[in-house]
Amino acid sequence: METLVSLRGLCKSFAGVQALDKVAFELRAGEVHALMGENGAGKSTLMKVLAGIHASDAGEIEIEGRPVAIANPRHAQALGIGIVHQELNLMHHLSVAQNIFIGREPRRALGLFLDEERLNADARSLFERLNLALDPRTPVGELTVARRQMVEIAKALSFDSKVLIMDEPTAALNAQEVADLFRVVRQLREHGVGIVYISHRMDELQQIADRVTVMRDGRTVATVAMRDTSTAAIIHMMVGRTLEDNLRGAPPDTARREVALEVRGLRRGSAIRDVSFTVRKGEILGFAGLMGAGRTEVARAVFGADPIDGGEILVHGRPVRIRTPRDAVAHGLGYLSEDRKQFGLATAMDVQANIAMTSLSRLLRMGMFLDSAAIASTAAGYVRQLGIRTPSVTQPVQLLSGGNQQKVVIAKWLLRDCDILIFDEPTRGIDVGAKAEIHKLIDALAAQGKAIVVISSELPEILRLSHRVMVMCEGRVTGEQPALEATQESIMRLATRRPTTALH
Repeated sequence: METLVSLRGLCKSFAGVQALDKVAFELRAGEVHALMGENGAGKSTLMKVLAGIHASDAGEIEIEGRPVAIANPRHAQALGIGIVHQELNLMHHLSVAQNIFIGREPRRALGLFLDEERLNADARSLFERLNLALDPRTPVGELTVARRQMVEIAKALSFDSKVLIMDEPTAALNAQEVADLFRVVRQLREHGVGIVYISHRMDELQQIADRVTVMRDGRTVATVAMRDTSTAAIIHMMVGRTLEDNLRGAPPDTARREVALEVRGLRRGSAIRDVSFTVRKGEILGFAGLMGAGRTEVARAVFGADPIDGGEILVHGRPVRIRTPRDAVAHGLGYLSEDRKQFGLATAMDVQANIAMTSLSRLLRMGMFLDSAAIASTAAGYVRQLGIRTPSVTQPVQLLSGGNQQKVVIAKWLLRDCDILIFDEPTRGIDVGAKAEIHKLIDALAAQGKAIVVISSELPEILRLSHRVMVMCEGRVTGEQPALEATQESIMRLATRRPTTALH
C-alpha cells in the first residue's frame, strides 16, 4: 500500500509540558488506522499538528513521500488532509450545502451573487459519492447528530481529502447510526482514502480498524495489526498496567435501607410517560435504554432543569417541589450532565473556581468576601483525593483531558455534599484508564451511603455499576431487573419492547 502520511520524531510542548515526545506514526492509502491512548496521551495534539492547528517543535512530516511543513489548517486542506472533530463545527442556521462550501460558494454575475443552484448540485454530487440521503437545502439545525456527522465528513471530502481524521465519531450515535457511519468509512477505504480513527470503543475498532497505534504519555508505544492483537493487550499498552474493572462482587443488600429518592408518576409530554422508581441510600440504580428512550429527560425533570406536567418527587420520604436546579441542590441532589462542557463546567474558568462554584456560601470570610485561600486549599484537597491530573488548581478546565474534567464536576458535587447523585453518561469520551477510576469512585460514593442514579448507553457499564437496572423505551419504564440477573440480551429485549402500559 502507498504511504500517505509519515510522521517521525514529532515533538510538541505547551507551557513546559511535553505533549508529544519523538512520536512516530504512519498512514497508508485505503486503511483505517486506529489511534488509541488514555486522555492526555497526545492523540489529539498529534492530529492537530497533522491538521495544521498546531506547529510541531521538532520532527518530520511527509505527505505522499514529500517533506512538508504544514503552516495552518488551510495548508493542510490543500495537502488533502481533512479532520472531523468530536465537537462538530457547523452553523445550525445555515443549510447543509452552505455549511459544506462556506467561504467557497460558487458565484454568478461577475461574482456578485451566490449561485444557489450550483451550490446544491455540488453538494448532491458529494452525497451521491457517499451514498447519503441528504437534502442539501435542509438547515443543519434540523438534522440528527448522526446526520450532522455525515455533513462534516462530506465537508472534509469536499477538499478532495486523501486523509480523513475522525475524532470519537460515534460518541453520540446509536447502534444503527454507527452501522451507517461504518458503511461510509468502508466505502472511503475502498476508494483509497486513509482514515485515522480515534476512539475508546474497543468493540468498534475490532470491526473497522486495520491497524492500531497506541500512545502513552506523549510517546508512541506500538503499532500492530488489529487482527493480531486483543482488547486486553491494547488496554495494557495504553495504561501500562492490567485493569480489573469488569467484574464486581455481589451488590449490597439495600432493601432495608432508607429510600433517599422516590419518583411517582412523572410525566412530561411524550418524552416521559408515567415513570416511577425509588433509589435507596447506598444503592446504584442504572437506567438503560436506546437513544430517545427518555432517560436523560427523566434526570433533567427530577433535577428541575425541565418543567413537568405531573408526578410527585419525594426526598427522604418527604414530598418536595423542584422547579429549578437551585431547588434540587437545596434538597441535596446533584446532577452530572451528559454534556459536561455545556452544563457541568465553566470551561474558561480554572479548576478551583469550577470546584467551588456550587458551594461559594461556605467559602466566605466574615460572611461577605470570597476566601481565596480557602477556595484554593479546598480545591487542592479534591485534586489529591480524586487524582485530578492538573499542573495546579489555577489551570483552566478547558486544558484538562476529558476524564479529569469529569473528576472536576464530581468534586464540585462532593464539596456540596449531595445525598443523591445522578450521573448521566459518566464516562462518555473518556479513556479506559480514566473510566476505571470513575467507576471505582462511583462505587466508593455508594459505599459512603450516597444514593446514585447512573444513566449509560454502554450496557457493560450499566452491568458493571448497577445494583438494580431500570429499562426505558419511548418514555416509559418497560422493566426492572436485579443486576445479578440482568444480561445485555435481557436489557435489549426490554429496551426494544414498545410499551403499552406503564410498568413500575
